[in-house]
Amino acid sequence: MVDRRTFVKSAATATLAAGIPGCRQDSEDRKWSAAAFSRQERSTVAVLKAAEYDHHLTEIVASGLRLCSLDPSGLRIVLKPNLVEYDPEGVINTHPTLIAATVEAFRALGAADVVVAEGPGHRRDDVYLLTSSGLTYALKNTGAAYVDLNTDDVRPVRLRSRYTKLGKLYLPATVLGADLLVSMPKLKTHHWAGVTLSLKNMFGIVPGLIYGWPKNVLHWEGIESSILDINAALTVPRFNIVDGIIGMEGNGPIQGDAKHVGALVFGADPVAVDATCARLMGIDPERVDYLREAGRFLGNVSRQRIHQIGEPPHELAQDFEFLEDFASLKSSLVG
Repeated sequence: MVDRRTFVKSAATATLAAGIPGCRQDSEDRKWSAAAFSRQERSTVAVLKAAEYDHHLTEIVASGLRLCSLDPSGLRIVLKPNLVEYDPEGVINTHPTLIAATVEAFRALGAADVVVAEGPGHRRDDVYLLTSSGLTYALKNTGAAYVDLNTDDVRPVRLRSRYTKLGKLYLPATVLGADLLVSMPKLKTHHWAGVTLSLKNMFGIVPGLIYGWPKNVLHWEGIESSILDINAALTVPRFNIVDGIIGMEGNGPIQGDAKHVGALVFGADPVAVDATCARLMGIDPERVDYLREAGRFLGNVSRQRIHQIGEPPHELAQDFEFLEDFASLKSSLVG
């Protein structure tokens, strides 16, 4: 019997090889137009220590937002955490305590409204997932609303890159109507993509009611190709807060093991944030295919183009375990 991981990985191989440069793509055959994208010369990324999920998180999050010069005054904020499965140990999902703390931090800095929204890829029963993850209790204490992106109203958005053959995506009105979309992933390994961070977290905005569970259409088109097309399609202002207090190593994003890092990572450029997170995990971000490609047009990957503030990444970096398929991602240089 072929397991799901092997089946989906095999089905996506042809699409991925054609879509990611370095496989079979000629340098002249770019999947994006230079005129449609502009990168900052340098991207600011803040790494802050956060030892555990406690009452100190609200101030730590507020400090991270201030360090990145983010002013949310009067804005409608949509927080997009990573909710996947029943998670009694707090290893799979973005921790509810951090989500609640982020709601409070944005409010304290003057945000007009803060909504939490997610389109879980595995569970159709949102009530079960919210309750079992502890998010129901956290949201009740903050009074923040929750939107199921799997069933939200949608609008068609034409793709601005061509890594998949989809041409357009139907995306939730809640996401497209945000003044600021905040990706809040968990720091995790991924058994198909190597790592799942801010960019991969955007899979959750694609509605399951249209694209299936677990977002089957995206898997068929190729996970890495889909990551690039989704992120390239988004023109909503964005920010990213990565939950690296406890991450996941090994067979992520669901069956891996807890890895304590004790850090939160902040930044507006999801590529630079993910590159920094990769270095915290002890890997070279340039060896992650989709991250290297995103660094060509969506954001910055190289150290020279990232203005690192807060804690030096090498002081908090951990030696994450990866599946054998991704052993080549490991780097001896993690600073």
